[in-house]
Amino acid sequence: MKAALMEAFQKPLVVRDVPDPKPRQGGVVIKVEANGICRSDWHAWMGHDTGITVFPHVPGHEMAGVISAVGAGVRTVQIGDRVTVPFCGGCGYCPQCQAGQQHICDNEFQPGFTGWGSFAEFVAIPHADTNIVALPDSLGFVEAASLGCRFMTAFRGVVDQGGVSAGKTVAVYGCGGVGLSAIMIATALGGRVIGVDIDDDKLAQATNLGARSVVNAKEVDDPALYIREVTGGGVDVSIDALGMRETSRNSVRSLRKRGRHVQIGLTLAEESDVAIPMNEVIARELEIVGSHGMQAHRYDAMLRMISDGLVSPERLIGKRVSLEEAGPELESMGRFAQHGVTVIDRF
Repeated sequence: MKAALMEAFQKPLVVRDVPDPKPRQGGVVIKVEANGICRSDWHAWMGHDTGITVFPHVPGHEMAGVISAVGAGVRTVQIGDRVTVPFCGGCGYCPQCQAGQQHICDNEFQPGFTGWGSFAEFVAIPHADTNIVALPDSLGFVEAASLGCRFMTAFRGVVDQGGVSAGKTVAVYGCGGVGLSAIMIATALGGRVIGVDIDDDKLAQATNLGARSVVNAKEVDDPALYIREVTGGGVDVSIDALGMRETSRNSVRSLRKRGRHVQIGLTLAEESDVAIPMNEVIARELEIVGSHGMQAHRYDAMLRMISDGLVSPERLIGKRVSLEEAGPELESMGRFAQHGVTVIDRF
């Protein structure tokens, strides 16, 4: 198969032929029809992920495709099924999986991180009965690839962790793929959303996707204080979709009393040491929760919102590229150059 290989951290990806993967017992092989390029892939390429220790390595975790091979013992899928998969896969038997929290499995598998990923024509996925998600025929592969990890992570962050509902005020820091997804989902639930970024084009896209108002953080002295002033005390839910010390802290500070901060953006490398304003957390009884991916069994609720026309993830797609173009596109993520979601659709 053709694959885009990392041969070292921060070195250009190299596209070449490598052996096709084989399904393990209980696993499958997916023929990749489309695959998103995500900032998490950039973190892996930079060397921020401690799980990558052996080269060459194939990144990629936002896949959609067709089952091409099935290992012994698989019960729920068959060759030819149209599928996707969460980036955070469960083993199916640890205490977390038994409790329905497969996305924080004690033995998690993450394609593109703990194993070879989907910047390739084929990818092997273990524990298929736990992790494979069937796609409706009405959802194209490119649109399906745009769901995971950004849209599905935003879905869990907004719905399950954030508890957003009609009438709640929501601030979203960072209007990249995750942030724009969160804005779309929160708006569909009846939330009144404020988008925060430093890029006017991204803020315009946030408005187009439903944000009631936007804040360019470069144009105000203190975006968190500004949000508290214009909302009369702060928002009910604030989401850091970017993962920087400044945005994480400002997200917490944007909350009204008893508000909830949801941390979705990864705070890695030089952004890992976040100074939480703990006195404010105590005095105002704020909640701080993390959000890491989503379980396969929760995809049904997200897919129903799509099929009912409440959200349209295809509106987030900014660019389609070939596998050969994936490397330069990945490198450019360090400059926050993307608007919306970039998807590989030609292998």
